[in-house]
Amino acid sequence: MINKSLKQLGAMLQAKEISSVELTQEYLNRIDRLNPEINAFITLDKDKTLAQAKHADSLLAAGKGTALTGLPIGQKDIFVAKGWRTTCGSKMLETFIGPYDADIIERFDGVGAVNLGKTNMDEFAMGSSNETSYFGKVQNPWDRSRVPGGSSGGSAAAVAARLCAAATGTDTGGSIRQPASLCGLSGLKPTYGLASRFGMIAFASSLDQSGPMAKSCEDMALMMNVITGFDKRDSTSLNREKEDYTRDLNKPLAGLKVGLPKEYFAEGLGADVAKVVQEAIAEYKKLGAEIVDISLPNTMLSIPVYYVLAPAEASSNLSRFDGVRYGHRAKEYGDLMDMYCKSRAEGFGAEVKRRILIGTYVLSAGYYDAYYLKAQQIRRLIAQDFENAFKQCDIIMGPTAPSTAFKAGEKADDPVSMYLQDIYTIAVNLAGLPGMSIPAGFAPSADGKKLPVGLQIIGNYFDEARMLNAGHAYQQVTDWHTQMPEGIE
Repeated sequence: MINKSLKQLGAMLQAKEISSVELTQEYLNRIDRLNPEINAFITLDKDKTLAQAKHADSLLAAGKGTALTGLPIGQKDIFVAKGWRTTCGSKMLETFIGPYDADIIERFDGVGAVNLGKTNMDEFAMGSSNETSYFGKVQNPWDRSRVPGGSSGGSAAAVAARLCAAATGTDTGGSIRQPASLCGLSGLKPTYGLASRFGMIAFASSLDQSGPMAKSCEDMALMMNVITGFDKRDSTSLNREKEDYTRDLNKPLAGLKVGLPKEYFAEGLGADVAKVVQEAIAEYKKLGAEIVDISLPNTMLSIPVYYVLAPAEASSNLSRFDGVRYGHRAKEYGDLMDMYCKSRAEGFGAEVKRRILIGTYVLSAGYYDAYYLKAQQIRRLIAQDFENAFKQCDIIMGPTAPSTAFKAGEKADDPVSMYLQDIYTIAVNLAGLPGMSIPAGFAPSADGKKLPVGLQIIGNYFDEARMLNAGHAYQQVTDWHTQMPEGIE
């Protein structure tokens, strides 16, 4: 049962083959057994969770259930939830209890889904390995000595270890797609503005976007139907008509033009990863897709641009954590300034401090034009690259990450090497485009472990339905998305 899709579990609930309480309890039992080691969940509240499951059962009994009613979902601990501890993976918010619900929480509650708990993450979503979390690193279920990716590593590990039916994540520079790739699941970052950021603790406001993490594209389409929609409380939310993201899932792919950027298959890409991605593309040819060679010439600039713009926005967003109104406050201090300094020094981890310092520097007088302004100009060029590419193709494909999951601690002392993990994902955020990662197979590690590889699919603005169709078609002829790590049965 634990390997069934959201759609299959939903059908079982609708047919009364199992109750939401029974299903939820099954996942809670698995969390009790496996989470102490994997560390995918930070916060659980079994009473609240089971109360939601009972409510879902009453909705189903009354014939008021929807596609996700009664299904247990893991919520990334970046979303504020009323009455739930919401930490963002930081000591700064270790004791913070949410006073309201984020938009995404409201939406899942509104359809009767069950909140299983809050998943672990890199502190304030800053990281690509889930090693910066104050609550300890998350283990990759495929190999416990390796990282699950970040920052949505807890959500990815929870889905991979079947500790939840699906989970939510956020993606600022690849934080849904990279962990999805490293943990062998499907993850989608929607077009910027499609999903409300209200109640999502901000990292970089012009880049952050929430999205689904699940076993398959069909499951993600069901979640997208819930996640997306206009929210007047979020100034970046787009007011457009609701879509049904399941509508095109079964369309044939004949005539679909798939662009392959030469920059994504150049130096830096692991040979074994490249082989898996090429085999996936060969499968698309069999399905009737036409392959087109394209270029995204400014790809290599996306890393430096991102690490100017994202820290700049972070330094501003994180200034609200000062120990005054909420969050960690130093026990001993002399005056107000001393309290600010000590609270922030104690509350933030090393990576967060590093990015605040970078951000403050690039926004300071004398450096703004040289760094921040220049980065914004190059951001426009990166968006233009995609605009030109989509004149030649319908969707773009390539690797999600340059390698499979690396060992925990391997890149901890080399931030730049860590940042390069997001080389293929960051440009999508800078342009505001939708992107997703789906399982495409396995590549061997040096010690002979088979580790998941993700195929990245990038679409034009608001083209999520077409991307999900492309992913779903591939998942109808392959079984990579149904594979489970050993030792989690």
